[in-house]
Parts: sequence; C-alpha cells; structure tokens
Amino acid sequence: MKWHGWTLWPLLLLTTVAMADVRFRDLSDPDAPKWTEDEAVPPEFPKTENLLPFYVSEMTAHRFMIDASTLQVGKDGVVRYVLVVQTSGGATNISFEGIRCDAREFRLYASGHREGRWTKARLSEWRPIENKPVNRHHAALSRDLFCPNGVAIYTPDEGRDALRRGKHPEAL
Repeated sequence: MKWHGWTLWPLLLLTTVAMADVRFRDLSDPDAPKWTEDEAVPPEFPKTENLLPFYVSEMTAHRFMIDASTLQVGKDGVVRYVLVVQTSGGATNISFEGIRCDAREFRLYASGHREGRWTKARLSEWRPIENKPVNRHHAALSRDLFCPNGVAIYTPDEGRDALRRGKHPEAL
C-alpha cells in the first residue's frame, strides 16, 4: 500500500491536537479528596523483649530493630513504628517514625530518651526515602518490609511477619 503525504496529514493533525490537549490540560481532579494525615501519638517506650532486628546492609556495623508492639498502619496509609538503633560505638538511638509508602517518604515524629520519655521532633516533615549505601534503614524498611512494591502493609501482623522472615514475601 502506498501512502501519500496528504493522506497522513489528517492523522498527524489529530495526533497533534490530542497531544496539545494533554499537555495543557490540568490532570489533577479538584474534587478528589486531599490526603490528610492522622495524628501520630508516640506509643509506649520500647521494651527489649519486643525488638525485632532487620537487615540494612553490609556497609553498617549498627544494629537496627523495630519494637514489634508499636507497629501500626493508620487509616491514612502511614506505617508507624518505633525504631531502635544500636551503634557500633555503643550508643542507642530511639525514634518514633512513619513511612508513606505511596509517596516513598518518611517522617520523624519523636525521639526517645534514656529515662523513657519522648521529645517531639523539631524538624518533623516528610522527606524522601533514599537508597544510599550507608544509612539506608528507611529504604530497607520501605522496600523490603513495610511497602512491598510500593504498597503499604495492611496490618501490623503482616509487618511483624515480614520482620521475622527478614523480608516481605511480596518484596522484589
């Protein structure tokens, strides 16, 4: 079949008009409900018997653990937990955090102190999760445990099971 330039012209015109419409159209739905975050209340202080370790990388000598009793999945889709990090130098860092799986972001809500109390984080904003060679614990929690394929776990038990296995069964 032989094509002539004039027979392709209407097709080219329709494609150009369709592309222009997509490029200049506002694709956001102004009537769609906006995401709102649930209130994040720090749970009880972590207990040693509730700590479940998870693997971060070969690049770190720190130990990373989640207090399994604090794991929660909010109605807002945020997976919240208490993270305990024991550094190679002997220090222990405790934090109450959350992960938004759909946005691949994390947030620090509060820091724990030795006396068993929480202090609200001064800088508590959503930040992107980066998969860096060092300090990649948020990436490990997100990709391997709490957000398989970018979707939040449905229940705390699903997250605890992933922690015990060392990886969520649906994680890539």
